[in-house]
Amino acid sequence: MTEESNGPVNHGWPARLHVVTGKGGAGKTSVAAALALALAAEGRKTLLVEVEGRQGLAQLFETPALPYEERTIVPAGPGSEVRALAVDPEEALLEYLAMFYKLGAAGRALRKFGAIDFATTIAPGLRDVLLTGKVKEATTRTANGQRVYQAVVLDAPPTGRIGRFLNVTAETARLARVGPIKTQSEGVAALLRSPMTAVHVVTLLEEMPVQETVDAIDELTQLGIPVGNVIVNATRTPLSTEGKVTQAELRRGLAAAGLPTDRATVAGLHAETKAHRTRLALEESLRGELAELGRPMIELPLLPGGVDRMSLETLSAALRAAD
Repeated sequence: MTEESNGPVNHGWPARLHVVTGKGGAGKTSVAAALALALAAEGRKTLLVEVEGRQGLAQLFETPALPYEERTIVPAGPGSEVRALAVDPEEALLEYLAMFYKLGAAGRALRKFGAIDFATTIAPGLRDVLLTGKVKEATTRTANGQRVYQAVVLDAPPTGRIGRFLNVTAETARLARVGPIKTQSEGVAALLRSPMTAVHVVTLLEEMPVQETVDAIDELTQLGIPVGNVIVNATRTPLSTEGKVTQAELRRGLAAAGLPTDRATVAGLHAETKAHRTRLALEESLRGELAELGRPMIELPLLPGGVDRMSLETLSAALRAAD
């Protein structure tokens, strides 16, 4: 059975593994959660994974802290639901030892002696190998000849660390030349460089996030890791778009609305209007920089009340509309 024939296909999001990254504060966790909802709404059984230990998904979906097991957080009907998993490096290492070295009970005993912390401290790259290895296992897992998940969405580390996190073969080259670790990392690397994977970069129309987006896409391209969409988060509808607004016009408008027209009010409003137009010009310039990357670009609206379970549906609908 081919990848294309195994389950529903969302033509706007054709990959199976969707890696979501972005500068800290750009809203990548919210976008990852909304994308999982969008894929489930299209008929895909979806797994939403976090690897940074922040329990951000539990907060968004208003659930207790997620354990190291796959939990249904959104039942979405037959064959399409969202499950969530918080990958813990220590638990992933124990699972790895049990799977490849048959050290189930002995592996768990290592925890008492701090061996887990020791291993990931002396070999920092091992942590990322374990995390990405678990994501790969979930993405490729089968049952009864079918993929268990039609889509996996990974809330990944931020753009400043995404290249190193995904470039597991380079990290494991420092850890092992042969054996299960090397074999596993090669399997992960093959998945991450295949059409089954797309890395989506979340940004804001601000200078630093846009620059980090440019740098991350350049790094991922050099590593041969497929880049998906550039997702511009928290965009605002312009309040004014054409021509200058004079103080006289503002005074007339305020008077027509029955509002104060004193000098301080008019001058303050005029200054805010000028600042707003300057901001619009900067945002258009940054849009141009993002467009030059040659990647599909999706804009999501600013949510004035912040992101909660209900507003995730707004973002999900916007992502579906972008197909």
